[in-house]
Amino acid sequence: MQKPTEITITIDTEFSIAGAFENPEKYTPVAAPAVACVVNGKEQGLGFLLETFEKYNISASFFVECANYFYFGDEPMQGFVKRILMAGQDVQLHVHPCWLNFNKDSEYRGFSTNDSCAGRSAEELTRIFTLCIEVFERWVGKRPDAIRTGSLVADRNLYQVMRDLGIPLASNIALGVFQPKEPELQILGGRKRIEGVMELPVFTYQDMNILGKTHQKSLQITSCSWPEMKYILWQARKMGVENIVILTHPFEFVKRDDFQFNGLCRNRVNQTRLQKLCQFVAEHDQDFVTATFGDSVSNWTCKEGDCGPIMKVPTHYAVVRKMHNKLSDSISLY
Repeated sequence: MQKPTEITITIDTEFSIAGAFENPEKYTPVAAPAVACVVNGKEQGLGFLLETFEKYNISASFFVECANYFYFGDEPMQGFVKRILMAGQDVQLHVHPCWLNFNKDSEYRGFSTNDSCAGRSAEELTRIFTLCIEVFERWVGKRPDAIRTGSLVADRNLYQVMRDLGIPLASNIALGVFQPKEPELQILGGRKRIEGVMELPVFTYQDMNILGKTHQKSLQITSCSWPEMKYILWQARKMGVENIVILTHPFEFVKRDDFQFNGLCRNRVNQTRLQKLCQFVAEHDQDFVTATFGDSVSNWTCKEGDCGPIMKVPTHYAVVRKMHNKLSDSISLY
C-alpha cells in the first residue's frame, strides 16, 4: 500500500531591513509588525497561522531568522519562538547574513550588507552559521536539524559547511525563486543528498506553456492559487512523489501600504488559500499527511526521494490565478 504523501508547510519567519541600508537616516528595520501583522488588535500573521494549524491539526516547520539578533537583541523574536514551540510546531534555522552588518562585537571583524549565502568562502560561511546557531540554541534549547538560506540562494560550498557543522537537513533551493549555477543543485523537489546534507527543495513545477514558451514556478501560498495547489497535490500523489515542500511567510497574510509595514489589512485571498490547503490535508488523511523537518530527520536522511520529471499544470490555472492576484493587489478589501 502506498504511503501517504508528505506535505511540509514551511514558514520563513523573519524581520525586515525595511530600507535601512539604502536610507539609514530615514528608515529603521521593522520587527514585530513583519511577523505578528496586527490588524485591529488581531494578529493576521503568526497568530493566524498558529490558529489555522491548531484548527486542522497541521504540523509545520517555522524557519526562524536568527541573524536579526545583531540588531534587535533576543526580543522580540525569542518571544515568537516560544509561542511557536508552545503551539507544538517545529522550529528550524533561517539565515539572512545582511543582519550581521549590525554586529558590534570587537571579537569579530565587520560583516557587509551582502545578503547572499552563495559565493562566500567556507571560512566566512562557517562564521556566519556558527553565530546564528548559537543564537538559535539560546532561543530554542537545541541545535537546528535544518537550515534555510535567505532568499533561497545556494551554492555547493554551503552544503560542505553545513555538513562540517553537523546540520543534516537543508531547504535552500526553489528554482522558481533562484536558479543555482551548479546543475546538480537545480532540483525540482523530493530529496537529494548534497555534500552529505539532505536537501528538500521547495517544490517547483511548470505553470505556463504559451506558444512553446514555458515558465517554472515554486509552490508558495502567496503566488499559487488553491486550484493549482490541489492539482499539484493530486498529481504528486499519482506520480508517487514522497514529499512536497511549500513556502510561505507570516507577512503574506496581510496587505500593506509600504515596506515599513504601515496601513496593514488582512489578505483574505492568501488566508483562504492556506485554510483550504489545511482543510484538504485534514480531510484526506489516508492520502496526505503533514511532516516537519524536526520530526522527520531519521526518515529523510536515510535515503533520497525522486520527484520525477517536471510537473506541468494546465496554463488556464495560471491565467485565472494572475487575474485573482491582480484583483487582490488592486482592491484592499477584496
